[in-house]
Amino acid sequence: MSATILLVEDNEQNRYLATFLLEQHGFRVVSARDGHRAIESVRAFVPDLVLLDIQLPAMSGYAVALELRRIEALAATPIIAVTSHAMVGDREKALAAGCNGYIEKPINPETFVAEISGFIVPPARGVEP
Repeated sequence: MSATILLVEDNEQNRYLATFLLEQHGFRVVSARDGHRAIESVRAFVPDLVLLDIQLPAMSGYAVALELRRIEALAATPIIAVTSHAMVGDREKALAAGCNGYIEKPINPETFVAEISGFIVPPARGVEP
């Protein structure tokens, strides 16, 4: 079974590109266009990874990360900030909000999947007798 990624991105072109790249590598992608929809989505399923834009309408990605971290079922789920916020201190701010990683936009289609794959923990497998 492939990993499920929650992609929180308001820009249609960015959402399309990330989804295309991830699906080409066997990931299942569920999209949310804003933070409120992202939080609703994780109440229905627990993703294996969250890719989170920081500049979102109505609710910043930092606020979304803080809310997601309050959900017990997501305690071990990696959250990766994917953002054009590339000023000094932005990475630290994302990490302080609960993100496990930080990728700058524009994403590099040649390295994007490899960058996030390292954050996905493979599902536990039972020990065969």
